[in-house]
Amino acid sequence: MSRYVQKSAEIYGVYLRWISADDIHVYSIDEAFMDVTPYLDLYGCTPRELGEKIRADVTARTGIPATCGLGTNLYLAKIALDITAKHASDFFGVLDEVSYRETLWNHRPLTDFWRVGPGTERRLAELGIHTMGQLALSPTEPIYRAFGIDAEILIDHAWGIEPVTIADIKGYRSQSHSISNGQVLAHDYAYDDALLIAKEMTDTLVLQLVEKGLVAHSVNLALAYSATSEERAAARAAAAQMGTNDHGGYWRRTMTFDNGTASFVAPTNSRTTIQRELVALFARVANHERPVRRINIAFGGVVADDAAGLQLDLFADTEAEARERRRLEAVNAVREKFGKNAMLRGMDLLPQATARERNEQIGGHRCG
Repeated sequence: MSRYVQKSAEIYGVYLRWISADDIHVYSIDEAFMDVTPYLDLYGCTPRELGEKIRADVTARTGIPATCGLGTNLYLAKIALDITAKHASDFFGVLDEVSYRETLWNHRPLTDFWRVGPGTERRLAELGIHTMGQLALSPTEPIYRAFGIDAEILIDHAWGIEPVTIADIKGYRSQSHSISNGQVLAHDYAYDDALLIAKEMTDTLVLQLVEKGLVAHSVNLALAYSATSEERAAARAAAAQMGTNDHGGYWRRTMTFDNGTASFVAPTNSRTTIQRELVALFARVANHERPVRRINIAFGGVVADDAAGLQLDLFADTEAEARERRRLEAVNAVREKFGKNAMLRGMDLLPQATARERNEQIGGHRCG
């Protein structure tokens, strides 16, 4: 994974030889959007020709071939990459609103389209909608009832419309902030073992708060459970009815989820306070009878610990919290100098713990 990150940075460096960083939006470690419109006169070429020049430069400098999607807006560029280019002999896809409707309005499954997950596909199917063409031409009122404001995005995308630009993305400033940690577990975890993982994840987030001088207003917990044998049988039956062998996809759709949020009396980065609330929240949210396969934890309302107007907890032991914060700062200093596994808690050494292994990963992937 470290090699992958290095190569990704090299490829981004090639992009910067052609396009300003102001006109590039890095979408993931191996994907980026570029607004090439201002550069066509500069390079004296068409958008397709510029795309080919950049691809050729990437290959020449890194030895890695790139796939390219070209569209008249961000959405169409993404779809041209995901659906058109990856099935083209030259790995280059081009779409505008007309060609999108002509070639992809009947494309299935809907989950091939950006921002359409299994849950959205299932809810659209309940409305009798199985393609983008059907979505575009369907009455809008039922779609808004099912999806609320998100229906606007779905309908726009069905027509190949996307008003957001890279300039809009660059100019966006969130009104609220959060930090999160998520794990897909390697096997089913019983209640106590899943709680252990949740506490490890919470520790990681608390150390991030302290390191960055932040406090949080709340903690959110989301759990996903393994499907039962009955749910898996239903998934197989649904897959057969749809004429597909994607049993795994239908199994994922049957997963049961629970989630909940706990707010703190006052914004805090105290490990003692946050872990206490997390344990109580886990007991309230988790189904003791279901094996856990996915855990997500998020701290909400994250702000600087010296932000103006922060509410204070009159009953807090400020001296004890200050001592705890100094300990956590020392832990961060040791881990920064000697590695994340240089200092661990006892729970991290238990058989079901995952922190030690995850500390040796990059982006959830093994480094070696």
